[in-house]
Amino acid sequence: MSVLNSLKLVALKKPTHQPAIVIRRNKLSSHLWEQIQLAKGQISGTPFVLMKFRSIKDAHTGVRKQVEVPKRIKPWWFQTEEGKVCVAIKYGSWTIELAKGKPSIQVDSAEDLIKALEAVKVAVEAGELDAQIEIASAKLRSGFGK
Repeated sequence: MSVLNSLKLVALKKPTHQPAIVIRRNKLSSHLWEQIQLAKGQISGTPFVLMKFRSIKDAHTGVRKQVEVPKRIKPWWFQTEEGKVCVAIKYGSWTIELAKGKPSIQVDSAEDLIKALEAVKVAVEAGELDAQIEIASAKLRSGFGK
């Protein structure tokens, strides 16, 4: 028996492009992953550093080169006056309204914050926030058309 006969062969090819909403969903999901890692780092006391490449021009030679620099990640959560933690989900610079007039999730502790962020990440990947992502994306794009 050949090796290929043991595999399940199908007549499908990889799509050439993804729908826009899938790209936006993946973008928000990756940013949620960063926020989860940032929260876990704050709880454990170890800093979460994500590196990115940046192109800079050498002052002496004038040659452009790629340098690895830490990515700045701002936390999406804040502390309320009562000592609770609230987190607002962001798409770009816009805050996503999770329900009508309610853009934040309130939790009691940092551990609950991680659970809430993971729950939102699951909801985003399942497509439950597609309408809100579409609204935030339209608002974000309207700022570039001026």
